[in-house]
Amino acid sequence: MLMTGKVLRFDEVRGYGFIAPSEPGEDVFMHANDLLDEKYLYHEGSEVEFHMEMGEKGPKASQIRLVYQPSSHRLPNRPVFSDGSAAERPAAPSAEGTSTGRFRTELTEVLVTSVDTLTAAQIRQVRERVVELAREKGWLTA
Repeated sequence: MLMTGKVLRFDEVRGYGFIAPSEPGEDVFMHANDLLDEKYLYHEGSEVEFHMEMGEKGPKASQIRLVYQPSSHRLPNRPVFSDGSAAERPAAPSAEGTSTGRFRTELTEVLVTSVDTLTAAQIRQVRERVVELAREKGWLTA
């Protein structure tokens, strides 16, 4: 049965911890072998989805994954000025006839502000493949 809950505690070194399910009931055992994300990402209070199973010693979670939570470290979608007001984003130009440099810059900003879990290397890989595709389709000028 698919359930949700919050990590009560997780010891990254020992590789286990407990989840408090959203529905009333006893705490659920979690083990590092059942994590779908990197174990360093699981902290007290992290919201997770998991499948509930009955283990030898009680409820046990399997296929544990983090539920997306906006990061407090994420950059704002629009520049924020010292007075607290946000800059308006200019309308996106059509891709046809756009210069490669401008397209790369705008694509990078979209990737950074849309998916806060992408690494810099992943952004570069995605960006290069999309630029390659846009050139093949004739959507970009040199």
